[in-house]
Amino acid sequence: MIKHTLLVLGTSLALALALPAVAQDTAMTSVELPDICKSGMQHDMGSMKMDMTGMDQAHQDLAMGMDETNAQMMQGMMAEDIDVAFVCGMIPHHQAAINMAKAELEHGDSDWAKQMAQKVIDAQQQEIEEMLNWLNEQK
Repeated sequence: MIKHTLLVLGTSLALALALPAVAQDTAMTSVELPDICKSGMQHDMGSMKMDMTGMDQAHQDLAMGMDETNAQMMQGMMAEDIDVAFVCGMIPHHQAAINMAKAELEHGDSDWAKQMAQKVIDAQQQEIEEMLNWLNEQK
């Protein structure tokens, strides 16, 4: 069971940058991408849901923390300007890290892992703010 869960999670992580997903209805939060990040999109990226059958709630929350930002990441990377595309793709990528860290704080047992999760949240939130400020300057 653990090997299956790790295989599913590992495969999902590997595909995260290549496959779009629809945001899950969870308690996780996400950052709305600025319009500049959406300008390159000519069509809906579609939807693909990760199969979480057999996963416990903790692992589902961890996977959904990343899964819910995939469509935004793909959308952001389609911006015409490569610098803008990079930053627009990184915002949801950072949000996924925050969401996964929140799952660790909620479900984790290790004090070290929880401390690391809090560090991730603090750093990634600061970087998202910096990226949003930079994007606002590009208008």
